[in-house]
Amino acid sequence: MPIEIKMPALSPTMEEGTLAKWLVKAGDTVKSGDLMAEIETDKATMEFEAVDEGVIAEIVVPEGTDNVKVGAVIAILAGEGEDASAAKAVPAPKQEAPKVGASKEEAKQAPAPAPTPAPAAAASGERVKASPLARRLAAEKGVEISALAGSGPNGRIVKADVEGARPGAAPAQTGTVSAAEAPAQSVAPVKPAAIPDIPHEATKLSNVRKTIARRLTESKQQVPHIYLTVDIRLDALLKLRSDLNKSLEGRGVKLSVNDLIIKALAASLIQVPKCNVMFTPDQLISFSRADISVAVSTPSGLITPIIASANTKGVAAISTEMKDLAGRARDNKLKPEEYQGGTASLSNMGMFGIKQFEAVINPPQGMIMAIGAGEKRPYVIDDALGVATVMSATGSFDHRAIDGADGAELMQAFKALIENPLGMLA
Repeated sequence: MPIEIKMPALSPTMEEGTLAKWLVKAGDTVKSGDLMAEIETDKATMEFEAVDEGVIAEIVVPEGTDNVKVGAVIAILAGEGEDASAAKAVPAPKQEAPKVGASKEEAKQAPAPAPTPAPAAAASGERVKASPLARRLAAEKGVEISALAGSGPNGRIVKADVEGARPGAAPAQTGTVSAAEAPAQSVAPVKPAAIPDIPHEATKLSNVRKTIARRLTESKQQVPHIYLTVDIRLDALLKLRSDLNKSLEGRGVKLSVNDLIIKALAASLIQVPKCNVMFTPDQLISFSRADISVAVSTPSGLITPIIASANTKGVAAISTEMKDLAGRARDNKLKPEEYQGGTASLSNMGMFGIKQFEAVINPPQGMIMAIGAGEKRPYVIDDALGVATVMSATGSFDHRAIDGADGAELMQAFKALIENPLGMLA
């Protein structure tokens, strides 16, 4: 029988997405593992792989469609030996419109079409497709299992279908609800700002950009930020980086300053655990390892791939992993577990010549470190005025979870590790 290909949940928080591009067309043969489509979630654009084998009978949702709900049927797959031309999605019944020229009285008297009952799980005499647990629960509740519509694979009745049914209740209707059929929302729509009469180009917001806008707005509105800035001398770190890169040439590894900063932030979070936390309404979560989310700019927006357990990894491993994550982030190839989570974030805009800035916390994390450019500045060295390479680092802290004194202690530890970098390699 035909197999329904449904909109997948590509992340734990995904409720809907944009079907950005089909990589197959009707008539194509697919097997398990073949790439079928590119789907834009609230985090990134990801590829969707086939699970079953067969021939694409119909593309139900065209590419470019926004707000496709998770679980909605997006394509029909004809199984082995089936006629692909016959395996089409069943169209919804249409109500016949009154004939042109018919009187209002005739239109009123015309009987409304009877509602189409939900398909039974199986025809009379045919074995009902149901899990053993669903059968047992149906017997205990007195529910006629043949009257239920299954939500499992190929219409199989599962535990949830029985739990949601009442004895003698009519079978639940299946299928997706169109936007026109959905109940009206009680929230008043936001009136868009008037566009001035100036030559311009309008670009549709991607799901990623919408999510960035929503999360950052919520962060600034709901999280009380406190900002702490320190100036850090970089000369020792730059010297160590140069020495390490010479020794790593044979392994094809070239460390960046950012790689060493990731390590320093992870080490300082372990040294000051009061800042390696997450705030919840009734708990303060303290983490025992430092997973650093690193801000990476991509064509579709900002994303933060994670260096997990950065406090225990060597700088060469961090460098190799960061290059891989950043490259796949720009190609929209990251897996959800590679950018969801993290205990603290790092945002470095020094390569753009930005001297100092204040970053917005990435909820539900408790802090983010903003790194400015290293530059030659007058600096007091051994009680004498000299010239040193100095950068400014600003920590943004969730003041609900992290007190100012604890944030200051973290900034002090971070500065000490950067200025005496051998300590973070020990």
